[in-house]
Amino acid sequence: MSLSQLSVPSPLSKPFFSKEKKGASVVALFFQEKIGFVLSGLSTSIWGLLFTALFVSGFQNTFAQEQKRPKIGLVLSGGGAKGFAHIGVLKVIEEAGVKIDYIGGTSMGAVVGGLYASGYNATQIDSIFQTTNFDELLNDYIPRSSKSFYEKRNDESYALVLPFNKFRIGIPEALSKGIYNFNLLSRLTRNVRHVNDFNQLPTPFLCIGTNIETGKQIVLDKGSLAQAMLASAAFPSLFSPVEIDGELVVDGGVANNYPIQEVRNLGADIIIGVNVQDDLLEKSQLRNATKILVQITNLQSIEKMKTKIKDTDIYINPDIKNYGVISFDKGKEIIRKGEEAAFSVYEKIHALADVHYPYNKPKLDIVKDSLHLVQIKTNRLKNFTKDYVFGKLRFRPGQKITYEQLQSGINTINATENFNAISYSFESNLKGDILALNLVENPTKTYLKFGLHYDDLFKSGVLVNITNKNTLFKNDLASLDVVMGDNFRYNLDYYIDNGFNFSFGFKSQFNQFNKNISQNITDLNLSSLGINEINVDFLDLSTQAYLQKGLAQSFLIGAGVELKYLRISSKTLANVNPIIDKSSYWSGFGYLKFDSFDNKYFPKKGWYFTADFQSYLFSSDYHNNFKPFSILKANFSKAITIWDKITFKFQTDAGLPIGNDGIPFFNFVLGGYGYTTINNFRPFYGYDFLSVAANSYIKTLGTIDYEFYRKNHINFSANFANLGNNLFQSVDWLTFPKHSGYALGYGLETAIGPVELKYSWSPENAKGYTWFSVGFWF
Repeated sequence: MSLSQLSVPSPLSKPFFSKEKKGASVVALFFQEKIGFVLSGLSTSIWGLLFTALFVSGFQNTFAQEQKRPKIGLVLSGGGAKGFAHIGVLKVIEEAGVKIDYIGGTSMGAVVGGLYASGYNATQIDSIFQTTNFDELLNDYIPRSSKSFYEKRNDESYALVLPFNKFRIGIPEALSKGIYNFNLLSRLTRNVRHVNDFNQLPTPFLCIGTNIETGKQIVLDKGSLAQAMLASAAFPSLFSPVEIDGELVVDGGVANNYPIQEVRNLGADIIIGVNVQDDLLEKSQLRNATKILVQITNLQSIEKMKTKIKDTDIYINPDIKNYGVISFDKGKEIIRKGEEAAFSVYEKIHALADVHYPYNKPKLDIVKDSLHLVQIKTNRLKNFTKDYVFGKLRFRPGQKITYEQLQSGINTINATENFNAISYSFESNLKGDILALNLVENPTKTYLKFGLHYDDLFKSGVLVNITNKNTLFKNDLASLDVVMGDNFRYNLDYYIDNGFNFSFGFKSQFNQFNKNISQNITDLNLSSLGINEINVDFLDLSTQAYLQKGLAQSFLIGAGVELKYLRISSKTLANVNPIIDKSSYWSGFGYLKFDSFDNKYFPKKGWYFTADFQSYLFSSDYHNNFKPFSILKANFSKAITIWDKITFKFQTDAGLPIGNDGIPFFNFVLGGYGYTTINNFRPFYGYDFLSVAANSYIKTLGTIDYEFYRKNHINFSANFANLGNNLFQSVDWLTFPKHSGYALGYGLETAIGPVELKYSWSPENAKGYTWFSVGFWF
């Protein structure tokens, strides 16, 4: 082969033929090794020196051309779920053996591009997207295990929560604050968590955001990669704006959905561009808010795209017009559409590869999912203490934690609703990581909350709540529930949350109902009065002062004092004495609670345990027969998924008096279903509300639940119980159950709470009962 054959093509050749340059450099390296060996055996003749000089000169020229090889930039547009197509395109690019030198993206293009730039290959990104729960992502899902007992109650009582400021009802700025997304992206990019300049990523990267105040684009190429991707994808009204360096940033697609010039400015010679943006829709197609918002975003960018397409060397436009920006359930199909579109220009893509040494992007070796925090820094807060923040995080500086623990702590802070935005970054330290936590306090202190419920005991009720934070002290919360309907009720709660330290609270509750019952909760002998049942008006007013400490989000210990006023009367007994009880009772109490259920009403996993001890010390004693007594009660439940969508829940609970026998008004009363328990009333299948009573009992319940369609359940339950006065003073509680009942039901999970229909029967009763309940229980 002559030396002329080592010459490279002209730099003016079209970039798609750059493979010839790479081929030439490979040949040059080959001759450098082989001819060098031959030259070592040549004499130092003039011909040998001349040959060597000619070779070195030719090799240097070839090496210089290799150094100037065209750099390849990849531009990925935004388009919501349509951005799944980017993954298919990346798969084809990798199959063609092409190395991407620069990446620029917007919105979903920023997310896919950012992950690729951080080191993941296309197959890994595909796996990430296939295992992501996009329902949780869109709803800013917070696991129930990350919520305090107050926040669990908050989520399981109210169907609608609205900001309330200066006597005006507001609306949230977006459906999601994006904390779930930020946690996810932060964990996925943990291998580059110390990289603050995106040019230092494995592949240089930038993404586009929009300043919501000015409408101008912001090039995001520094700072936290996770935050930059989150900001670029913050679709207006769906996700809250992200504050970066004092600017409120939303979806980059508003300003620049295809950052081709920005990628060229990084140094790209050749642009591969993937456009998944919607075309403008006709008015007949604009039938929902999402499509209208996308249309508004596209109005200006569609025209700009015409010029950008012409400037793109390899333009890829997947056929995804039949998919929407939230078609996340069609991810696999959209990825295939991306592959098909990339294969349609495969020859052009393949021409960019080195024929002899095609690029094979390695699988990213993920760093260990653990952090050693040597320091936790937080910004200065006005209304909350550092103890409060650390108490919610559940870890302190100097600990080694997992990302799961970090995310759980961030979720816990998010669940308080005390912060509009939460972000964090990591600073490198010789001994570990410094966690820099940035919290933006929520200026809204007051909320209006609403719920509704119907059951066969309390009947219909509309719940209106007003909640105010930081009323008297830092970290405090004041809440008032008012239930209006067939039976007026209220619940007033004031609580000071001190994080790791003991917290204090005050509570007042008022409950009442009217119900026909066959077994009285008094010592009255109904048969001697010639009646089978009586109509009872029940009224309970309880006031408590307590202190408690959360040892974990799922575990609580507390104690306090209570003043309870009971008024029980019956118009049926008008000729005897309509007043059954009208007394005040002073008591002290203590409790333990553990709740790890993933769902209160239809749990699939977790367990639940409560233990309560209450000692009644004094009474105004309407009947002049009060003696101090105590009550001990406990409840244990366990839920497990035994097969696919079939769940089994086991529950057992018991109660008994300690010391004196107690008084009938605090007996355990079983029967009915679908209501919030008060005092010692307990549900029991097969018996009507408030049907059987005694001062001690033990009950076991088993339920098999099958979710046959999303959020639709059918279930079968069986419960068994023994009741009796001083039941546990003998072995009677171990005998064959004297009471049993069964229920077949249907349940539907809705935005206002569960809708349930139960048919219940018992071999001990002549008739069955049908119960219907709607909404969260309160």
